[in-house]
Amino acid sequence: MRILVGLFIGLLGPFAPAHAERNEVQVHPFPNPIRYTHHNDDFTVRVRVPGGGWKDLYEYKVKVDLDNPSDASMVHFNFDGTVELAIQKNNGMFSKVAVRPESKGLKPVVKDGIAYVTLQRPENLSIEFDDDRRHNLHVFSHAIRRDMPVTAEQSSNDIAAGQTPDLSQKTVFFGPGVHSGEFRLRSGSTVYIHGSAILKNPLILDGVENVKVVSDGLFDSVEMTTIRNARHIEIDGPIFINQPHGTLRCVNSQDLTERNIRTIGAGKWSDGLGHFACERVTITDSFIRTSDDCLTFYNHRWDIWGDTRDVDVSRTTLWADIAHAVMIGIHGNTPSPAHPKAEVLERLRFSNLDILDHDEDDPEYEGALGIMAGDDNVVRDVIFENIRVERIEEGKLFSLKIAYTAKYNTSPGQSVENITLRNIHYSGKGSPSASLIAGRNAERKVRNVVIDNVTVGGKKLTRPEMGTLEITEFVEGVQFR
Repeated sequence: MRILVGLFIGLLGPFAPAHAERNEVQVHPFPNPIRYTHHNDDFTVRVRVPGGGWKDLYEYKVKVDLDNPSDASMVHFNFDGTVELAIQKNNGMFSKVAVRPESKGLKPVVKDGIAYVTLQRPENLSIEFDDDRRHNLHVFSHAIRRDMPVTAEQSSNDIAAGQTPDLSQKTVFFGPGVHSGEFRLRSGSTVYIHGSAILKNPLILDGVENVKVVSDGLFDSVEMTTIRNARHIEIDGPIFINQPHGTLRCVNSQDLTERNIRTIGAGKWSDGLGHFACERVTITDSFIRTSDDCLTFYNHRWDIWGDTRDVDVSRTTLWADIAHAVMIGIHGNTPSPAHPKAEVLERLRFSNLDILDHDEDDPEYEGALGIMAGDDNVVRDVIFENIRVERIEEGKLFSLKIAYTAKYNTSPGQSVENITLRNIHYSGKGSPSASLIAGRNAERKVRNVVIDNVTVGGKKLTRPEMGTLEITEFVEGVQFR
């Protein structure tokens, strides 16, 4: 349903921008079959345009943190202009409430036991009462999509099983309702997923090109969406909840855009956005909470071969309940007569990221920002910049190393070189161990690392220091700025 409130200040001339004239909120009714199975009663959440009537949101139950499985909550809606949220906690009193990422600068106002938050642009947020990060409220919002096909207004009572569209068509629309089946997409298609649609199976993009997916809807408890041997693919907007493993896997594909992807997972090996031997990848404006690595970039594994290059990740929030926020390089090709070429990961850039938490109990795999070059991989020309890390429950801020693990590797990596860490600020909250830069031997080194304005608890890193930064043998060319 849509609510439109016109806001006129004086007489607007003919050149006044249309978006200045109105606030509008779009709420997506839930499909009736999930009314009781997917609801979490921890919060009552409402939204309105200023001065308008309150509209109730459906609070989805979402699993988080495989180490300590818990039920958190999620709401989603679209809006233009300004909206107000009202969040009522239903299971006891609270003394404080926080909105994260902290960099958004959003301060809730509490009145009569209800927290109010004003949004002036779409955001992806965690709202936490008394620092409870395992029973929090995730708020996902997006601008209203003017290109989404229009459907008749429906209440949740009207929305049951959805009619699966004809996937052979160039334009595919998943309307309101619950959809099951094999969703294998064809080249040249544009797929729209309504905000009241729930898909129970993943999308499959295998050997296709020029495909665009535009989604306000949900993928519920599905295996990974797979992009394989594909080119010119855009995925924009889907929300993934309760997936048993990962969210999205890209294999031997080029020219990928992953935008506005929101995912919350607590399954085993529940990586977020995983990439194997992919080139020209753009990830932006997303929120990834997982119980394994949030973002991964690898080369050879299984029947996958090839290099990774030209990756750009920006304006994204990462939350690793287990493992890394960013993980690069552990899987590759140890040369053999059948496959004599070692593989390369190069030109990866990560900028303007918020890392809400990192927790990893195994010291070998610690690192909110992790490069573990294994299997003769060369990792080079990587930039991490303008990154804010709010908390490390257990783990390291960064780990740059030549790795060998008996579980995953058949050889150590060849080299890690030309790495820049710039304007990275970690609050110091939690129980971190020292960041690490580690080579392996005289033939397998880490080279040319720039640490430029990196702070821990407000203190700038200027040298190796016990408890903060360890640099081992077989590392050369580290500069502090």
